[in-house]
Amino acid sequence: MWVTTSLDLFLVTMTVVYVVLVLYMLRGWFQIPYFKSTYKTVRTPISVLIAARNEETNIARTLDCIVNQDFPKELLQIIVVDDHSTDNTAAIVASYAAQGVTLLQLNEGGKLNSYKKLAISRAIAQASGEIIVTTDADCRMGTRWLRTVVSYFEETGAYMVSSPVAYSEEKSYFERLQTLEFLYLIGLGAVGIGNKNPTTCNGANLAYRRDLFYEMGGFNGIDNLASGDDELFLHKVAEKYAEKIGFCKSKDAIVYTDAKATLSGFISQRRRWASKSTKYRDKRVVWLGVSIWLFNLSLIAGLIQFIIDLPNVNVLFLLAFGMKMLAELVFIYPLCGLVNRRSLLANLFPLSFIHAVYLVYIGLAGNVGKYDWKGRKVN
Repeated sequence: MWVTTSLDLFLVTMTVVYVVLVLYMLRGWFQIPYFKSTYKTVRTPISVLIAARNEETNIARTLDCIVNQDFPKELLQIIVVDDHSTDNTAAIVASYAAQGVTLLQLNEGGKLNSYKKLAISRAIAQASGEIIVTTDADCRMGTRWLRTVVSYFEETGAYMVSSPVAYSEEKSYFERLQTLEFLYLIGLGAVGIGNKNPTTCNGANLAYRRDLFYEMGGFNGIDNLASGDDELFLHKVAEKYAEKIGFCKSKDAIVYTDAKATLSGFISQRRRWASKSTKYRDKRVVWLGVSIWLFNLSLIAGLIQFIIDLPNVNVLFLLAFGMKMLAELVFIYPLCGLVNRRSLLANLFPLSFIHAVYLVYIGLAGNVGKYDWKGRKVN
């Protein structure tokens, strides 16, 4: 009976904490107004940077999206850094030279743990734009992407801007589940900024002033970790300029990319993302992550008790799971609206179960051992 009572208390406590957190996060979403530029022109020169490794099947489509932007050509610089590709990535990028694309190639002889940060640092050293815009080699954008993001900088005076990323063109049910789950993650980043407590962002759609990068010492202090060119750098900026970090809530600012086709690819990606948590210096961010992890742990424990049908547990578990689904529905509904994907909400019920299990696993696995990234074992 003592074990059951302790589990009851744990489940009830963490459910209350989680629901309060989600409501607080929802407040952050509504603190951010939808952005629509009132300027007819943009005036700020920018540099778009892409670090690419073995992306021959994707890079041309991404570059086509960027060179065809509704943005003044004289203000746009595009730099692609080839990170030791063993396919035709470099040759494809070189073929865009006449369209203003610059190719840089890494030729590091020794083994590094943070090739992407090195690639971005090298590109910024060559960049002429006042604003650095980073994206990935497997992304798609609408024609008003850059104009919208740069207008946001000019109209708000922001130092750093995170913008939406969404999965699209799913080929399976597994990928559709990822799309819905990924919107939750993007929402976490947006609401942190809305609550003036930036927690996360995505390097596929991130921009910051070039002089800010150097003022923050670039990636110094976080360069020993393979990942974190986006989120850990955000934390460095937030320590000094949290009020100057913005989220561009606009359909025109969305960058689209692909979900992982296989479970192993998905797990590897999420382990890489979770590995950054060991470098968090803001205890509020750590507390948020631990609280969400503990809630999902309590839910799994409740599910186990529910399955073996111990007394007085079934109702509590059902209530806790129902509260989880309701809170997440309220949170993710406007995010699905932003990307015009409300039909994905039909998958919320199975995702809520899967989400709890995978979060508990990733929270542990992401902080131990090495993982595969672009054909390399890193940590």
